[in-house]
Amino acid sequence: MPERYARIFLLSHMRAATSLAGHILGSHPRINGYFEMHISYDTAVALDRQFALLRRHERLKPGSHYLFDKLLHNDYRLAPGRFGDTPVRLLVSLAEPGHTIRSIVHLFRGKGRPEEYAEPAAATRYYIERVEALAAFCASVGQPYYYYDAERLRSAPEQLLASLSAWLDLDTPLGPRYRIFSQTGKSGRGDSSAAILSGRIEARRGDYGHISLPPALLAQAREAYRHCRARILARAGERCLLTPADVY
Repeated sequence: MPERYARIFLLSHMRAATSLAGHILGSHPRINGYFEMHISYDTAVALDRQFALLRRHERLKPGSHYLFDKLLHNDYRLAPGRFGDTPVRLLVSLAEPGHTIRSIVHLFRGKGRPEEYAEPAAATRYYIERVEALAAFCASVGQPYYYYDAERLRSAPEQLLASLSAWLDLDTPLGPRYRIFSQTGKSGRGDSSAAILSGRIEARRGDYGHISLPPALLAQAREAYRHCRARILARAGERCLLTPADVY
């Protein structure tokens, strides 16, 4: 029955290595799910919808404990207080804006058709609105959550994955290699680039330096990131943060 599964939700934004994180989590024997399901979780009924959608694409692992999903857009709501006695573990992650916004623009310019987020102004607006919504959620959720800087997944995976394993009470640790699943790389399910098919964490990330961002837009995004990250950190139960030794 769906009720026996606890839930893991990763709240973040586009182009923050969430497909990579989802695949690492979903490859653990205790965790089912790895792709973005595009569901609002504002009632307990949504948990049944999640269960059914996942079973449509993947076989649930014997002895598993968690179902995973990620929410990257303000269109999808999360209200864990309405889930009754279903246990919920929350993960929250932000990536710095300069690389993130350029990556969003690059992604949508490559779709071969007119796209709103192919323009820096729209991509920046999405980023700012999303990090503000995440900060507001964290201020009101009323339960502990784990925060990590998204860049740490590539720059220090051993430290982050060990810490996440402890936070999730996993009996064996998360590792840097992951499975390729039925929805891996498919459009609408997360990262559709060839990189996600490697099956392991790659330290190198995409270089989008050829995409120009107006200085005023970048300054607005950096201020939103600084302010919202501070608000999120203030209530985090556990964290894994960038250090001066990181490349980014």
